Amino acid sequence: MEQPKHIVAVGGLITNEEGQVLLISHPRRGWEFPGGQVEVGEDLMTALEREVTEETGIVVTVERLVGIYQNIKEENEYITTKVMFDFLGRRTAGEIKASEESIEVGWFSREETLTKITRPFIYDRLKEMLNFTGRVRYRTYSKDPYQIYKERFL
Repeated sequence: MEQPKHIVAVGGLITNEEGQVLLISHPRRGWEFPGGQVEVGEDLMTALEREVTEETGIVVTVERLVGIYQNIKEENEYITTKVMFDFLGRRTAGEIKASEESIEVGWFSREETLTKITRPFIYDRLKEMLNFTGRVRYRTYSKDPYQIYKERFL
């Protein structure tokens, strides 16, 4: 089977009623904000709502687009581009719980979230969501090593 040339993914800064931020600890990647791949025929916001529920057990409402990120990396003979759309959202129901995709789940203060993230490209995206000014960011980068190629506001 041929590798996909483009992958579409979503991520989100999800907050609760107290303004705390939701993070998950992934078995391989460590702490990060929730998200994942968009399934065939699925819209972006529904994909994020589904991913958050699968990873954490809570129901969320997606509210604002914050950033569009394009990760370009070489894999074998293929160039795979992963396009990620980051959103702001809020918890509307349910209680957090770990899943197969998240060994730990927690609500953290805005300041504490940045101390949990170890991967620089996730850290930058989270920081941008935390400091969202209303302008959507576009960035093209590679993650290993982390290098930004293009960046601007839309």
